[in-house]
Amino acid sequence: MNIAILDYDMANLRSVQKAFAQVGVSASIISKPQEIEAADKLVLPGVGAFMDAIATLRQRDLVEPIKQHVSRGRPMLGICLGLQLLFDVGHEDGQHKGLGILAGECVRFEVDRTHGLKVPHMGWNQIDVRRPSPLFAGLPAGCGVYFVHGYHVVPRDPEVIAATTDYGLPFVSSIRRDNLVATQFHPEKSQAVGLRILSNFAAM
Repeated sequence: MNIAILDYDMANLRSVQKAFAQVGVSASIISKPQEIEAADKLVLPGVGAFMDAIATLRQRDLVEPIKQHVSRGRPMLGICLGLQLLFDVGHEDGQHKGLGILAGECVRFEVDRTHGLKVPHMGWNQIDVRRPSPLFAGLPAGCGVYFVHGYHVVPRDPEVIAATTDYGLPFVSSIRRDNLVATQFHPEKSQAVGLRILSNFAAM
């Protein structure tokens, strides 16, 4: 199976690629629309601003190939910003239309104002699995993963919520709809737990 990591200048691609290699999985780095069409499984990583990311995807004609990949039922993994981009709209530095694959929005953490917590949410935290997801097969309850983010998603359909995490208030830390899976945390930075998650994605 061909696993492809999408390069749109908004992620540390090598760390994701190396993490797959650690579990014996070869993943290529791609950047062209036609390469998405040829991929059996797609990884959409991302760090940085929602506005810049979605603008870059549009400029490079990558939006429709991503959406077609998902609509064909092929497995796709979004990581961090790659999760946020799946939704209708992001509210970072204004209001920006996302990929619209999932209904909902990406909003700023307000816990700095309401709970005196630092934003961005950075470091290790636990995930609470809410619904079955192939990503979490074989993982113990309450396992720790690594986060770096100041925004979080609010899905319109609660059925897509695969896991939540508590940071003052619960927020969505993973989603799943059919063969579309995504994490707000970084599997490639989450040591043994993250490697198991990437291995589980490769086995989908």
